[in-house]
Amino acid sequence: QVQLVESGGGLVQPGGSLRLSCAASGDTFDGAVMGWFRQAPGKEREFVSGIDRRGIRTLYADSVKGRFTVSRGNAKNTVYLQMNSLKFEDTAVYYCAARVNGYNLRTDPSFYDYWGQGTQVTVSS
Repeated sequence: QVQLVESGGGLVQPGGSLRLSCAASGDTFDGAVMGWFRQAPGKEREFVSGIDRRGIRTLYADSVKGRFTVSRGNAKNTVYLQMNSLKFEDTAVYYCAARVNGYNLRTDPSFYDYWGQGTQVTVSS
């Protein structure tokens, strides 16, 4: 069993930065592929970024490439999403997700076993 808790969301002006954190509990977390997704009102949940179990391979949606950076903490039980140069269209609820014993990075939400409760990111002037 894995439990995920996101934090770090908030209100930021366009061009600003936020760092999201996802803290995981459960002894199987080390072997989990992690993903970040977001969902804006009236839209489907979309893939943002993913990172493999070792923190070596990463994947980004084209819309955030070059602006967002995903990483795993030294203790491997925390995953971060550094978001820079934020735009209005980045406004959404951001979720972290885990696929236990996963290997490949996937963009499909159905690939992931566990989800956090989400954290709101609002980009507004």
